[in-house]
Parts: sequence; C-alpha cells; structure tokens
Amino acid sequence: MENFDYWNRTFWAFGRGTLGRVGELTERFAGKDANVLLHFGGGSIKRNGVYDVVVRALRGRGIRFVELGGVVPNPRLSLVREGIRLCRKEKISFILAVGGGSVIDSAKAIAAGVPEENGDVWKIFVERPRLKSAIDVATVLTIPATGSEMSPNTVITDEESRLKLGYGDEKLRPIFSIVDPELFFTIPQNQIANGVSDMMSHIFERYFSNTPNCRLTDGLCESVLRTIIASALALRRDAHDYDAWAEIGFAGTMAHNNLLGLGREQDWACHGMEHEISAIYDVAHGAGLSVVTPAWMKYVLAEKAAKLAQFARNVFGLDSGGNDIETARLGIGELVKFYKEMGLPVTMVELGIRDDSKFEEMAKKAVLSRSRDGKEIPQGHFRKLFSDDIVKIYRLAQNA
Repeated sequence: MENFDYWNRTFWAFGRGTLGRVGELTERFAGKDANVLLHFGGGSIKRNGVYDVVVRALRGRGIRFVELGGVVPNPRLSLVREGIRLCRKEKISFILAVGGGSVIDSAKAIAAGVPEENGDVWKIFVERPRLKSAIDVATVLTIPATGSEMSPNTVITDEESRLKLGYGDEKLRPIFSIVDPELFFTIPQNQIANGVSDMMSHIFERYFSNTPNCRLTDGLCESVLRTIIASALALRRDAHDYDAWAEIGFAGTMAHNNLLGLGREQDWACHGMEHEISAIYDVAHGAGLSVVTPAWMKYVLAEKAAKLAQFARNVFGLDSGGNDIETARLGIGELVKFYKEMGLPVTMVELGIRDDSKFEEMAKKAVLSRSRDGKEIPQGHFRKLFSDDIVKIYRLAQNA
C-alpha cells in the first residue's frame, strides 16, 4: 500500500425527504446574502417538481439567485463559458447544481473558470494547474451515476475540437450534497443502466491496480461492486424499490469520492478510451464504458490474469479449478452477461459505430491531447496503452 492524503469536505445529506433541506443547507453554507447560480439541465426537474421545491426553498430563505439551464449529457464547453460570463456579471458567489453528473461537472467547470480572469477555462483542462481559488459548488443529485456529488473531478467536452477532457482539484469537491433516493423513482431504465455502468467503471479504474497489499480497498471495491450488481437487477424488476435505490445512491458516491482508491496506483485507461468515443459519437458515457471495458479486460488478460481472476472469484463467485486464465475469462463473460441483462450495449455496432474509420483518430487523441512534444502519453497504469494498443481494443469491441 502506498502513502496517501485524503480530505473530504462534503457535507452529505442522504435519505428520504432530504430534498426539503435544500434551503436550510444553502443558507448555512452560502450565507443569506449570497448570490447563487442555480444550474440545471433540461426539463426533467421541472416535470418532476424538483425545480419548484428548490426555487420555493431559496425564495423562502430570501436567497438571491439567477438561473442557467441547458446542460446536456457530455456537458459542453460553450455553456461553461456562458456560465462564467453570467457569474462574473451577476457577482455569483455560490453555485447550486440540481441534476446528474453532467450538471454537476458543468457547475464545477464554471466554478473553476470564474476566477481565471486572464485565461480561458479550457486551458485548465489542458494544462491541469492547481487552482488558486474557485466558487463553492453544492449539489442536489437527481441521477446517481458519476459520483460527482462528492468528487473533486469534472469532465467537459469541447464541441469544436471534439475533445473530452477531465480535471480535478480539491477546491471543486462540493461543499454539500443532497442525495434523496426518492428523486430517482422516475429515472428511465436506460439511464439506470448507464449510471450503473459508470459507477462500476469508477471502481474498476481503482481496483485494477499494480499496487500490492491493498486488501482493505480491494475488499471494499468488491463489496460495492456486488452491491451495485444486486441492487441494479432489483431495479430492473421494480424501479420504485426505495431500498435498492438507497444502495445504488450510496454506492455511486462511494465509487468516486476516492475512498476506494486510497493507497493504490489507479488506472483510468477505460475512461480515457471512452471519452474519445463519446466526444466524437456523442454516446452516453455509461454505454461507451460497457463496450470498452470487456474488450480492455480481454486485451490485458494474458498479463493480468491473477487480478482479473480475483475479480471473478470475489465479485461473481466463479472459479475454474484454480486456473487464473480460465477463471478470468469466466468473470469477463459474467460481466458481459450482466451488462446485457441491464440492456447495455457490449459492442461498437450496438453503439451505432459500424466501421473503424475513426479508431485511429480517437486513439491518437487519447494519447496526444495533453502532449507538449508530440510524444504519446500512454493511457492507464495497470497496463500502459499506446495508440496501437487502443486501436486494437476498439477493434476487439467492434463485434465482440
């Protein structure tokens, strides 16, 4: 196990009825005299009544706010820039993000960009400096998936260059987050599946590590994965199962607040490869991950059979007579079976990608987007992947 520092400032209000605390918590953490940006996506929070509850709560506390809606999946740099201009004009001191991971990521990017008076916010994503300051962000989670409600990370897509980049800084970890599982009852089945895929991938990126002697976090990862799988299947049967939603809401936050990644080298190759797919083809992030992940597992299997076999044994209870290679293959097959049960795609063709014409472009972007000298920066650590490797993984995923 490696040394680590861990600081998590997020106040977490979890459970039935916690949406009703949004006014109280905003006043406590932002102050009654704050100027708040209320940031959200499309019309779902207006249709399900969440918007009305939040607006009444803020007005009831005398909190001044301005609105910025319009966030879409794979949140766009153009809206982030619009949000930065609005925050500067209105002297915004606090951002309340009401929505899923895309809304929260957009809010964090705005929060990072407002103090950057002498530079464009995209420069932060490309160069990854440490932030000197940022506006505080708080969240009301309406879709459990990305874990952005308690992480310091954000991912934004630049529509012009068709690049999707992530950035993280502790100043972007939300100051409070409300997770009320009753808000999840109306989520469509495809969004449930995409969210489950995303949170599982956040665990995989930490679990598949070369760092030895991480029994505690290995066990935590395996336990959370088993919980997600069982709860997700329960939600396929009954989307109003409060207990299953509570487990999923809890698990999604745990998957990405980095508790499960402490003391270990992390990978993030699958996320890097998927970002290029969703940047060009605008597919759902979770759907892209369910395609890339099994192909990546197959590609690294020969070198990494022991850890993949551990996953098969401890998450799915599978074993092939002590043979790591065969046990690992069984585990990959069971993961694919689970994805299919959830209605997720497992091939590029199922994503609507019927040829390999963009594979080399995507692979090059994955290893060159942050390069200063034109040399490839490999994706991942569990097994370092250069552009040739990534093309092969994309092809493995084409008709897998």
